Amino acid sequence: MLPYLKLAADRDHIEATDVETVEAVVRRLTELAGPEEPPARLHGDLWSGNIVWGAEHGTLIDPAAHGGHRETDLAMLSLFGVPHLQRLLDAYQDETPLADGWEERQPVHQLFPLLVHAALFGGHYGLKASEAAQRALQAG
Repeated sequence: MLPYLKLAADRDHIEATDVETVEAVVRRLTELAGPEEPPARLHGDLWSGNIVWGAEHGTLIDPAAHGGHRETDLAMLSLFGVPHLQRLLDAYQDETPLADGWEERQPVHQLFPLLVHAALFGGHYGLKASEAAQRALQAG
């Protein structure tokens, strides 16, 4: 996260006080990200544009696959929106339940894509990253 935070700050896409808030989350990341569990295979760029819906199911496309915390892809879907989000979350919970408090941890897992967007596109993404960092610290 820190390289994208620096890039966003260098481009004036995030306020200096917001940089401090994000850095506070990074310092506490292992505490805030949720219970330790084995890495899961993540899509890595899971937003609505990378799900093609057919008559009976969705198909994932354009992966940036890597290992990470399984709450991350779900948090990204929630961040950028996707059709049938609640149905997807319910099905995930039915198949492989998440640890208690996963909803409150979503801002932690949304912080990386928000920082990438802040660095690349500016706009409101710096503020959104700051808000996510603040929510993460409040929940933790």
